[in-house]
Amino acid sequence: MIKTEDLTKKFNGNLAVDRLTLQIAEGEVFGFLGPNGAGKTTTVRMLTCLIGPTAGSAVVNGFRVGPESTQIRRSVGILTETPGMYDNLSAEFNLEIYANLYEVKNPKGQVEKYLRMLGLWERRFDEAGSFSKGMKQKLAIARALLHEPRILFLDEPTAALDPEAALLVRDFIADLRKEGRTIFLCTHNLDEADRLCDRIAVFKTHLLALDSPAHLRAELFGRKVVFHLGRAEVGIESAVRGLPFVRDVKLVDNKLIVTLDDPETNNPHIIRSLVGAGADIKFVGELRHTLEDVYMQLVKNA
Repeated sequence: MIKTEDLTKKFNGNLAVDRLTLQIAEGEVFGFLGPNGAGKTTTVRMLTCLIGPTAGSAVVNGFRVGPESTQIRRSVGILTETPGMYDNLSAEFNLEIYANLYEVKNPKGQVEKYLRMLGLWERRFDEAGSFSKGMKQKLAIARALLHEPRILFLDEPTAALDPEAALLVRDFIADLRKEGRTIFLCTHNLDEADRLCDRIAVFKTHLLALDSPAHLRAELFGRKVVFHLGRAEVGIESAVRGLPFVRDVKLVDNKLIVTLDDPETNNPHIIRSLVGAGADIKFVGELRHTLEDVYMQLVKNA
């Protein structure tokens, strides 16, 4: 659905996006993470044909950026970080304007559908300027979906929202995912990205890493399993250190922390080795690194 090759953007000689190459499949929720000024919004603007690239190429929904920009703009939905509305017009009239611009066949029906879906139908006659930030964000999401785009670009969709409004937006994104829509999500909320995204890219002018959150955690930190022992005899580490799938072993108080490959398969071997060495195992758990740990490590290394 989205494919870029060496996509590059410069502003007055300053490099904002450096040779970005990636491919996003249909129905994928793709997280695009990076610090402020990393080039995330610039990338979204190029892919939605709001600005042109300096070099490289991109294909969005089967259309080429540049020669077929009009078709791309018609076929995608976009929620910008600071979406603007006509504050003096009603929520309903705001959406009807955009439905007509997109040449939606049943504008009133589509407007009602999304106002109801996002809990704004009872406020449809109220001026958009009277809405809270969360309500404005939901109205902007409705605007992005009126023409039923298969690809949706969301730039910080839950920024500055209260917890209740942010949860509603996240749930709505999850529902869109079930419908098979492709979602390109820029966010600073790493927990949100971890829960919603099939894959993530960590980006700082150029691509630092690209994979699923689970694979990035495993690649950077390995899988760690904690064996809680009733008592830890000195030297108990040697019972598992020589196993071929074990990368590292640490004994901390009465906890044996083992870094290993494929815990689901290999945990039973470790348990048998520990029991054979006389260990009293109380319970076993996995030590999980957060996506924040992954992100900070990658950006720090960059």
